[in-house]
Amino acid sequence: MSSAEPDFATNVLLAWQGQLDFFALLNYTSQLEGKGQHALAAVLYQTWLKRNQTQYNHFVYYNLGVALSNEGDLAGVEEAYGQAIRLSPTFLQPRLNLGLNLERQGKKDAALVEWRWIDEHASLDHPDQVVIKLQALNHLGRVLENTGQYAEALACLTKSLELDPNQSDALHHWVFLREKQCAWPVWAEVGQVSPEKMRDCTSALAMLSLSDDPEAQLEAARNYIKRKIQSNLANLAPAQGYQHDKLRIAYCSSDFCLHPVAMLTAELFELHDRESFEIYGFCWSREDGSPLRQRVVKAIDHFFRIGELTDEAAANLIREHEIDVLIDLQGQTLGARPNILSYRPAPIQITYLGLPATTGLPSIDYVIADRFLIPEEHAKYYSETPLYMPDVYQVSDRKRLSSPPPSRQGCGLPAKGFVFCSFNNNYKYTPEVFNAWMNILRSVPHSVLWLLADNTWAEANLRKEAENRGIAGDRLIFGGRVAPENYLARYAVADLFLDSFPFNAGTTANDALWMGLPVLTLTGRSFASRMAGALLTAAGLEELITYNLDDYQKKAIALAKSPAHCSRIREHLKQVREGGVLFDTPRFVRHLEARLKNLVAELPQGSRVG
Repeated sequence: MSSAEPDFATNVLLAWQGQLDFFALLNYTSQLEGKGQHALAAVLYQTWLKRNQTQYNHFVYYNLGVALSNEGDLAGVEEAYGQAIRLSPTFLQPRLNLGLNLERQGKKDAALVEWRWIDEHASLDHPDQVVIKLQALNHLGRVLENTGQYAEALACLTKSLELDPNQSDALHHWVFLREKQCAWPVWAEVGQVSPEKMRDCTSALAMLSLSDDPEAQLEAARNYIKRKIQSNLANLAPAQGYQHDKLRIAYCSSDFCLHPVAMLTAELFELHDRESFEIYGFCWSREDGSPLRQRVVKAIDHFFRIGELTDEAAANLIREHEIDVLIDLQGQTLGARPNILSYRPAPIQITYLGLPATTGLPSIDYVIADRFLIPEEHAKYYSETPLYMPDVYQVSDRKRLSSPPPSRQGCGLPAKGFVFCSFNNNYKYTPEVFNAWMNILRSVPHSVLWLLADNTWAEANLRKEAENRGIAGDRLIFGGRVAPENYLARYAVADLFLDSFPFNAGTTANDALWMGLPVLTLTGRSFASRMAGALLTAAGLEELITYNLDDYQKKAIALAKSPAHCSRIREHLKQVREGGVLFDTPRFVRHLEARLKNLVAELPQGSRVG
């Protein structure tokens, strides 16, 4: 029995007798909730509501909803907030929280209804209502973006920023939403947001398509860290490491599902030498039921789902398993949990594949790279030390399957004419490179450009941009997303892959080369702008690497007018697939393992390696 219980019993009795006034109720329940006794507070609220009818009941129902939310009683929360709204329809706070509760239950459409009501009815003459309206607009923007409703999401965040321009999170989502819709220029005027503020709030991921400057990308990463990352946490793992006969290598990600990261790494997990290594996975991925996810789970020796754990609990779990090397496959991308790494649950922490840029995270020691991807003179722009692989930074999966090639008609392509393609996500497209693409189409009669149908707004904007440049919109062909094996088969129909810049193709370039399709890239200074060049270097196809837009255009036009040259490149890629280093996954794994062993051996006091 706690010392608070006699007071609790007295207050429950007073509430039952109608002798506990509203302010005394609030005073006592705030004490209970301050001690984490949310269930007792809920019981007292419920008792009071049953026996008291006052002008304050809607407030008590709202407080009951908060207490029940802290107890995880989602159905009870919905009922309590619903009662508060019925008693006072203009009471905004329960509507805001009800939306969040509905979202937690997977009722996203119902959540949107509550937040839209707030947007429509909140008064701009009342500062407290403006605050709630801003929150509702930002929740609308977040959920609408996550469900692919980009236009409305952008409109909601625009309204939010016009009310208050000093919102870093809203602004970085606003920028990325414009990228996703190919709404150019991406950095545009909104409210009273200054150009400096817009640049400072651009996320590390969004910056990849906006700048080829590695210093700007380092700055974007550090700006994110200042806003979001915990600092000055005590290290969980001992600096000297452990004394394991088998090194314990852990991979952590939210992308162990049908995602480009898993598409590249599945065979890596399978090929690790189990005589020398134990492989762990720490996962907060969606359970998509895909064969790829099942394959990844099967390939990892010890697989832990940590989606329900806090960052601290997840870090402690990793520490309990005495992981020697923790490899983060996420970076600052959607679903990232960088604070797990901030606790330093492993003595060596590495980033790989997730974010094609520096993470800026002080808790990450190394980034897996090659010397084309990160030249030594560019290493100063990375918070991590490059861990150089001898051939290529990117691992490949030789087990990926392809369907038989589809017909041109089945793909919506014309019966004749050269087919350029660029199956990158639409947010990688920029007006400068798109202008080059239109010049290429203009110079190659009857050619078409085959693109990914990412979203309807991007498609409409790209057709409009083509027509503004004198190119008929129907020369852009959009292909919808399909199963991986059908997607790979499309590369057998195209004639040349035109890479994006400054955010190159990564997994997509790997897929194209695997299927024998030449990839023409434009290379710059940043990690993201050197990915395809790194693959082409490993493939011995440096002739397909260009360094300025003029050469990029000229090379694309020349290849389109030289079928024999394209055929020779395809023959070369067949040889690369059969015996080249680009797709030699066992060789990659051996080199990676050797580097990991060396890192552990170099820890203070050394660690014995089995």
